Amino acid sequence: MSTQPWVEKYRPKNVNEVAYQEEVVNTLTRALETANLPHLLFYGPPGTGKTSTALAIARQLYGPELMKSRVMELNASDERGIHVVREKVKSFAAAAVGAPVPGYPCPPYKLLILDEADSMTQDAQSALRRTMETYSRVTRFVFICNYVSRIIEPLASRCAKFRFKPLQPTVMAGRIEHICEREGVTLAPGALEALSSVSGGDLRRAITTLQSAARLGGGTVDKATLLDVSGRVPADVITGLCNSCKAPGAFAGLQRQVAGVVSEGFAAQQVLQQLQLELLSDRGTPGLKLADALEALAAADFSLTVGADETIQLLNVVGQVHKAYVAA
Repeated sequence: MSTQPWVEKYRPKNVNEVAYQEEVVNTLTRALETANLPHLLFYGPPGTGKTSTALAIARQLYGPELMKSRVMELNASDERGIHVVREKVKSFAAAAVGAPVPGYPCPPYKLLILDEADSMTQDAQSALRRTMETYSRVTRFVFICNYVSRIIEPLASRCAKFRFKPLQPTVMAGRIEHICEREGVTLAPGALEALSSVSGGDLRRAITTLQSAARLGGGTVDKATLLDVSGRVPADVITGLCNSCKAPGAFAGLQRQVAGVVSEGFAAQQVLQQLQLELLSDRGTPGLKLADALEALAAADFSLTVGADETIQLLNVVGQVHKAYVAA
């Protein structure tokens, strides 16, 4: 079993290997044949192949050696300010293009990959617009983001946009089985379905979870191990919490359940996500009650994102859901 991260080991080497993005692959393959790429904007959920596609394009254009000088990859969530545009981005974009190498198209431009571009500040994005215009002859930009709405329109309008779809369970299953065969991993009955469920269409998360479970299980992966390493809250805990929220009774019981969830170390946002799915699965709930409960979940999720205390937010959520279902 390989000790190298499987996400990197099995990353697509060329665009044709990218899974379940037929429209994107077909369009980019035709563009690569002429080696004349526009600026690109890849958007969609995490783990659907956006970064892998950008790196595969770079590899096909320049080869492994020339990539070192012709391609720059920046994670915009770490380097998001206007100073990065003024210093790193502009200096790379303005640099002259070196000599080509035989065996690869090596077009007369460099490639600048900005991952998580939706984390960039508005000022930084605005500064990029001028940089793109000035150096478009010698530099192509590839923007990668989860939320295209966070990219300013003047920037998005200069790019060819490609939407990456969440991966279907059958597509993920084929990739996971291929990795298991290559790494000598045995999947127990129900493990593949559990892995698909916990990853939610995110192939990167599925592969990382599989590798962690394989190390823990000594080459055999079962459903329980996958649920354990994924950080997923057991279904009976969520169901019990949901039922208590809907039932009349004192708040003290809910408080004890929340304390139990916190003491087990479950992530509050994971609890909220699963609680949401549990509430939505109840088709008999009146619409207004469900709407009030989901509004409380959304508010708590936002509060957690900006650094609020997990215990307080969970207590607030169960209290608000209890109020929506019982007091209404």
